[in-house]
Amino acid sequence: MTVSEKPPGTEEAPQEAEAVAEKPLLRNKDFQFLWTSEAFAAMAKETAEVAYPLLILATTGSAFYAGAVGSAQLITTSVMSIVGGTLADRMDRRLLLIACNLVRVALLGLFCLIIFADQVNYPVVFGIAVGSAVCLGISNPTGLAVIKQLVPPSQLTQATAQNQIRYFAATMGGPPIGGSLFGVARAFPFLSAAIGFLVSTVLMLFIRKPLKVEQAAPGEKRNTAEGFRILAKQPVLRLLILWIMGSNMAFTHSGVFLALIATAESRGASSTFTGMLLSIAGIGGLVGSLIAGPVMKKVRPSTLFLAAAWIGPVAAVLLANVSGLIPLGLIVACVFLRGPITSALFLAYLAAMVPDKAQGRVLGAVMFMSMIAAPVGVFLIGTIFDQAGPVWVFTTMAVISGLAALPTLSPRIRKLAPPEAYTDTADTAATAEPADASDAPGAQTKQGDSR
Repeated sequence: MTVSEKPPGTEEAPQEAEAVAEKPLLRNKDFQFLWTSEAFAAMAKETAEVAYPLLILATTGSAFYAGAVGSAQLITTSVMSIVGGTLADRMDRRLLLIACNLVRVALLGLFCLIIFADQVNYPVVFGIAVGSAVCLGISNPTGLAVIKQLVPPSQLTQATAQNQIRYFAATMGGPPIGGSLFGVARAFPFLSAAIGFLVSTVLMLFIRKPLKVEQAAPGEKRNTAEGFRILAKQPVLRLLILWIMGSNMAFTHSGVFLALIATAESRGASSTFTGMLLSIAGIGGLVGSLIAGPVMKKVRPSTLFLAAAWIGPVAAVLLANVSGLIPLGLIVACVFLRGPITSALFLAYLAAMVPDKAQGRVLGAVMFMSMIAAPVGVFLIGTIFDQAGPVWVFTTMAVISGLAALPTLSPRIRKLAPPEAYTDTADTAATAEPADASDAPGAQTKQGDSR
């Protein structure tokens, strides 16, 4: 079977598969409706999340309570991604996404009424925030799993790159919108988010292609642990997730921003200057999302992964030794720039290597493993900064990211073919894969296929 053919186990007719393969991604209405729907949901989520701590500080004055809500949301989303991945492989994914949206519409709508009635208290805010995080954890792997159902293998990389633009645009645009609306009325950010999730739901209805999952064979048990097993058995994905976990521990956004804020304050910077410093750093992620598609077309995957992995420890060493504050922001911007590119590329490999019926569980396992490392990194950064200062914080980041980058030196990573060269098989157990594209599982690639 060539890489352009549909893997076994799919229900789509060959003629339909060829028609989809010939259609440019921008003309793939089903995918674009999915992308737009998820963009509205992402913007709604970011708009509400910046308003939770503002509301808690306005009503209780406690930064500890605000931090507790944020930590609870992160842990809940991480754990529920495993549940969401399992559900995504057992039921209609469109219905699952719509259900998550509508639950959030109901929660946020109720929350608006509570705020207007001036009945807000900490337990209510905590319950609404955690309830929304449950829906986020379930919908995250589901939304990513749908991509493989809507685009042909040759467009997986392009599709996942477009997804990164949505995520970083929402990250940059949601907080200022939420903060501005909160200044007008405390309920407005949550009302705006509810409307956003409702619009997302309506757009989901315009997707014409069925998003049902292949029925389980007699005796087949689609248990949650299978996602972790497939990830562990697939050599390329296993090596990359080890790097991603270590990199997230060293360079999670919250942890890096904490290190920059603490360093800026220790050097006497004003809050305005510190905010500008964080903006400089954050722009790197948005730029990375915009250039992800073109970069992945022109640069070999192995080169991208190796460069991204070793940028981390080099940047951390520079952070430990530069004296000015602006250079700190520029260095972190370079680190954040790699994130959208490598995330899109990793997700493209996952989509190509994992059978559709297991996409949700593997994505759930990936999200759990990548997210669970982040709180550890934030804790380490805060603790080390209090005890030893910024130089030791950045030195620790260099050590962790350097150790995490070692798996990328494996021959399997250095000889990676493009994602489309690794088509999945119907048997999820057949995940062992050779180092070069010519022996990629489920595909008979030509020597000239690799970049």
